[in-house]
Amino acid sequence: MQPDDLDKVRQFFITNQTEPSIDLVSEIVRDLFPASSQYELVELVDQAISSLFGMGPLEHLLLLPGITDILVNRFDDVWINEGTGLRKTNVSFGSEAAAREFAIQLAVRGHRRLDELHPFVDLQLPNGMRFHAVLPPLAVNGTAISIRVPAPATLTLAELHGHGFMTSSMYRILVEIIEKRHSFLISGGTGSGKTTLLGAMLSLVNPTNRILIIEDATELKINHPHVVAVQARLANSEGLGQIAMTDLVRQSLRMRPDRIVVGEVRGREISDLLLALNTGHNGSATTIHANSISTVPTRIEALGLLAGLPRAAIHSQMISAFEFVIQLSDFQNGKRGIADIAKFKQGPNGIVEIESLLNSEPTSAVALVA
Repeated sequence: MQPDDLDKVRQFFITNQTEPSIDLVSEIVRDLFPASSQYELVELVDQAISSLFGMGPLEHLLLLPGITDILVNRFDDVWINEGTGLRKTNVSFGSEAAAREFAIQLAVRGHRRLDELHPFVDLQLPNGMRFHAVLPPLAVNGTAISIRVPAPATLTLAELHGHGFMTSSMYRILVEIIEKRHSFLISGGTGSGKTTLLGAMLSLVNPTNRILIIEDATELKINHPHVVAVQARLANSEGLGQIAMTDLVRQSLRMRPDRIVVGEVRGREISDLLLALNTGHNGSATTIHANSISTVPTRIEALGLLAGLPRAAIHSQMISAFEFVIQLSDFQNGKRGIADIAKFKQGPNGIVEIESLLNSEPTSAVALVA
């Protein structure tokens, strides 16, 4: 099948916002090649299906235990993260054209275009993987692809403790944060385990509590009987239909949540989240990208300023909205885990500061969390 013919098949699914299926692909191929024999049609359909559904040279990487990220810097430069930091593989697409074709295929699965007029794309695939790609010349060295692979199973907090993710003292503190309905933040770098820890903690929430999850891409898994999840929506190829995180945070207040959970706060939605958490909803939570626990208030302040909030208002709402911050390690030792747990406290001039709970080994979590 020629590239132009494959483009026609792809364009059908993009235009109609339809999930690719074997039956639909077969029907489109028959319309494109009405004079072909049955044998030829079978081969053409196989080629189209392989183009639309296959993962090419990355297929076997997805089978690796603990795989969290696959990163393609150029067609012959592929890196992965198996939970212990990035390492280079010997995987190659063979050519820049093959890597570009692969990226275009994945974009089609998310009903998006990836071409000269739309040289980058960010979407979630039907299988839950988060996919981002940038084409040359924006990507200087060749097609750049980033794939975030969802965890196959949800770990409990006890299992994380058993794997050495935290000490026994940390474990007791986290349990009491949940039981006493304290609101909290989990901070850390990319791939540090923020979502994993958040899901494990929220699985301990009282079964009668209604948990409302707000995410830009579905990643958070919670073993809990009463979870309602809403997801932001990117604009389509024509720039229409976007539903932002700020919209969903506002809508969440009408949905009778006991606890509001934002998968990761990274933009203007911080303004609506701070406002929501200052109207109740004890025990709510979010994650934030920060490389050290001391910079968390500054990071929240920066996001609040982007949202147009005055600095004094940001800190005043922050101290009322969140009580604890849990910092994950920065991967320098090649191991994920909790580096620190701290309380927010009011400092001079109303500026929020961080007070670590782990400067000395606690004898009782109750004394720290009460």
